Amino acid sequence: METPSENNELALAEVNSETQPNKRRKKKSIVWEHFTIETVGAGCRRACCKQCKQSFAYSTGSKVAGTSHLKRHIAKGTCTLILRNQEKNQSSPYSAPSKMGGAGSASEPPKRRYRTSSLASVPFDQDRCRHEIARMIIMHDYPLHMVEHPGFVAFVQNLQPRFDMVSFNTVQGDCVATYLREKQSLLKFIEGIPGRICLTLDLWTSRQSVGYVFLTGHFIDMDWKLHRRILNVVMEPFTDSETAFSHAVAVCLSDWSLENKLFSITINQPLNEIGIEYLRAQLSIKNPLLLNGQFLVGNCIARTLSSMALDVLGAGRETIKKIRDSVKYVKTSESHEEKFLELKQQLQVPSTKSLFLDDQNQWNTTYEMLVAASELKEVFSCLDTSDPDYKEAPSMDDWKQVETLCTYLKLFFDAANLLTSATTIPTTNTFYHETWKIQTELARAATCEDPFISNLAKPMQEKVDKYWKDCGLVLAIAVAMDPRFKMKLVEFSFPKIYGDEAAPTCIRVVDEGLHELFLEYVALPLPLTPTYVDEGNAGSMKGEDHSQGGLLSSNGLSDFDVYILETSSQQMKSELDQYLEESVLPRVHEFDLLGWWKLNKLKYPTLSKMARDILSIPVSSVAVESIYDTVGKEMDEYRNSLRPETVEALICAKDWLQYGSSPPEISNALVKMEF
Repeated sequence: METPSENNELALAEVNSETQPNKRRKKKSIVWEHFTIETVGAGCRRACCKQCKQSFAYSTGSKVAGTSHLKRHIAKGTCTLILRNQEKNQSSPYSAPSKMGGAGSASEPPKRRYRTSSLASVPFDQDRCRHEIARMIIMHDYPLHMVEHPGFVAFVQNLQPRFDMVSFNTVQGDCVATYLREKQSLLKFIEGIPGRICLTLDLWTSRQSVGYVFLTGHFIDMDWKLHRRILNVVMEPFTDSETAFSHAVAVCLSDWSLENKLFSITINQPLNEIGIEYLRAQLSIKNPLLLNGQFLVGNCIARTLSSMALDVLGAGRETIKKIRDSVKYVKTSESHEEKFLELKQQLQVPSTKSLFLDDQNQWNTTYEMLVAASELKEVFSCLDTSDPDYKEAPSMDDWKQVETLCTYLKLFFDAANLLTSATTIPTTNTFYHETWKIQTELARAATCEDPFISNLAKPMQEKVDKYWKDCGLVLAIAVAMDPRFKMKLVEFSFPKIYGDEAAPTCIRVVDEGLHELFLEYVALPLPLTPTYVDEGNAGSMKGEDHSQGGLLSSNGLSDFDVYILETSSQQMKSELDQYLEESVLPRVHEFDLLGWWKLNKLKYPTLSKMARDILSIPVSSVAVESIYDTVGKEMDEYRNSLRPETVEALICAKDWLQYGSSPPEISNALVKMEF
């Protein structure tokens, strides 16, 4: 890039060339291919564009303007005639002349090349710009009305004057068009999955008393990767209705053609018996209910954990307020914080944690605030004696209670933390261990001689027992699908959960349920999608001569298929027994459970199908960012003012775009929609 001094020296040399003919220099700047110099007065010359005839300052007396502004006229798109040529020729005005053209070109020295912006060769595309604005609004939750905000309009017009600004209705249509294009891509993906789909239902409220049911699909693809996608956001005007959830599920099944593919449903709030029966009756019309529908409705573990965490926080409310006020005293004043850090250094407290105030709508922040403060309790005690303004410092009994509270909050925090990964989705078997651990600790605490601990534990024990009653069978069958544990962990843990007398009966219930479910997979094979057929055949039929397919076709051999199914029942049953009887694998921390089933699907063809569905059952129905919420989610007023279809399009498309977007074939795919 030329510096101003270089431009001035070059231009001055060109001016002086009139008075010094023996030192004439050839103009080297590439702009002179597009400009001529015209004398307009005594000592005044101007550069004139050969295309649009617009003139620019060049020299006045000894003052030289240089050539940078002339380059901008060519490269930045100010010259309208050059822009038109660019769109026709798709070439930059600074492209060097062809070395093959013109006589004597081989003997001419190469011209000086200047670094220019590659954007000069990119043609303007109104539709692509609209597509990117729609993506921007979807990905960052910007309001649709921003396209009409004066500041945004001024910004875009200065950035690209040729862009025709869009209205609220137009950008709303563009966002819906993006949603529809991504939906078609996801539909094709779901059509090819070999197993079933599990749904989670998360209810959001609003100030307008209407609800929104978020339906998220969980499934394992052909490559044994676990996925989750928001499929629908259904507005339900009467959330207290016993048919609200069944209606939302019916919309989802119809919208995505999931009849005969639904495996389980997980809901973030309890349903009464009538609501559950409505849901089961509606679903049983087109979906086979495996194990009599015991996998159909499950509770959300994130909500159960949050409810128990609130019990802990409620029991220590007064003590927690003292800790919060002490932290606030330190963090809201720079001088107080400096004094606190100075005392910490003097006392040589080894803690690396920093104090911070909690968000009372996120219980994990309160837990982390208590942990940090507890590790720095010596500093707070010293601050109490050295700072007369610091009053109502926590007592030793308060700190002891904080340690007790953190002991139980840590149980829930460790379990909930498994749900917060944005990239790794935990499989169902993981939470057998967590639930068992929580249940065991609370049972021990309920019998503690300390009345504070026993009174704290009893209501939480009731909640985890209810969760176990509703979901224990699912978790036990899921952990049996882990070759590191199989039924051995169930046999080991049930006596600790139910006692030695009741444990054998409970173990038998799990074993019978496991075998019954396996036999249902033998008798009712999954629908064979094209992907599923390819996976089962492993390409063995590819390339064969279909002219000889009469013998291999189903014509005349349908009875043979029935015969194979009937005579293979015992063999298929032994497939499960063989798996259970083999030794468990060594327990390694980074064990890839889905990868193991992928490697062993040929050895266990039917059992692997069952494992695929079992391990995709979600234990939580809430989004990752809401795992620790202490209050229900509420739709904001702006989204609630939009059409329900638009709300669904914005939320679903944002979720899908994070996994990659479909090729934006704008000219064909951008649907012009007006509302």
